[in-house]
Amino acid sequence: MDFGLDNLVDILKAAGEPTRFRLLALLSAGDLTVTDLTEILGQSQPRISRHLKLLAEEGLIERYQEGAWAYFRLMQDGQSAGLVRQLLTAASPSDAVLQRDSERLAAVKRVRAERARDYFSRNASAWDELRRLHVSDEAVEGALVKLVGTTPIDSLLDLGTGTGRILQLLSGVYRRAIGVDASRDMLSVARANLDKAGVVNASVRHGDILNLPLEGQDFDLIVIHQVLHFLDQPEIALSEASRMLRPGGRLIIIDLAPHSFDYLRSEHAHVRLGFSHQLMDEWLKKAGLELDRTVDLKSEKASGDALDVTIWVARDQRLLIADDAAQETVLLAAGRA
Repeated sequence: MDFGLDNLVDILKAAGEPTRFRLLALLSAGDLTVTDLTEILGQSQPRISRHLKLLAEEGLIERYQEGAWAYFRLMQDGQSAGLVRQLLTAASPSDAVLQRDSERLAAVKRVRAERARDYFSRNASAWDELRRLHVSDEAVEGALVKLVGTTPIDSLLDLGTGTGRILQLLSGVYRRAIGVDASRDMLSVARANLDKAGVVNASVRHGDILNLPLEGQDFDLIVIHQVLHFLDQPEIALSEASRMLRPGGRLIIIDLAPHSFDYLRSEHAHVRLGFSHQLMDEWLKKAGLELDRTVDLKSEKASGDALDVTIWVARDQRLLIADDAAQETVLLAAGRA
């Protein structure tokens, strides 16, 4: 790091005020709205907004819009971001104020998770029908099958398996598969559907997509289908998926493109109003994956509630890196490098 004196002092002034430091600590744990932050800190919205504005002006945080909601997060790159993370590391985790903030943050996230779980439980038996209201399953599934291809896959992991539809759709390609879901009601439906379809090489289990109960580096292909927009911190799910991939394995994400249908938050427990290419690419790189391909699917529905879908295909690069290193070794041995 190499800061000019004035720049360094400005950053320290911005981060050094108690409320602003608390905001930085909270945002280091994930993206939050002004409403979230006012609830946690117990301060007025104008006051919180003013502090956020000062932090943004110094390039310590960034703001992005999702429908009517504005989210804030720590700046991910640059010298200022590195300095802020060092300052946060220096703070004692046992500090009473920061500890209380962390507990309130956990409560906010717990309420979100409970809303999503309740929603899934209430609608488990009709989940596929609900999804058809907003997404063209035929187009999405056709694109997915094409992207997966016909080459046999040893192992598939379907995260947020829901009714087990992906396990059924790709059953002719994989040798074995596991579907994971946090809703026991969903798992009951998935098991029934797999039995009905005669799929015997797939199983489903209860688990948290953010903390998977599985051994790492065990899957050639991982699919996350219409799940991330229900999560408070989708990037953690991507990191967990990356941990599950074998070297050279693929991760396929299917989710909504950015939209402004705010009613989906209250009526269908959506936390995120779609994902941009830039944000997904950033998260994938942070998870150690390389974006290989992006497919945008436009809705053909005339309804005002029609939603577009994006498919992102990412790959674990370790086999490619190993192959490059091996090739370089051969060239060096041959005196050609």
